[in-house]
Amino acid sequence: MRIPKDPYILLSYINTKLRDEYHNLEDLCISLNVDRIELETVLSGIDYAYVRDLNRFTAVL
Repeated sequence: MRIPKDPYILLSYINTKLRDEYHNLEDLCISLNVDRIELETVLSGIDYAYVRDLNRFTAVL
């Protein structure tokens, strides 16, 4: 499965998947065959980080 390239669309896509289908980022990455470090690097570029307790990417203040 291909994931969106645009970081903001990717953010929305990943957070929706985490909310609706996956219990954690690890499961999502395995299921979608996505490199977790690469994903987190892209989203950190727009100042978002994964918060395990919330199971979503949130803005870094």
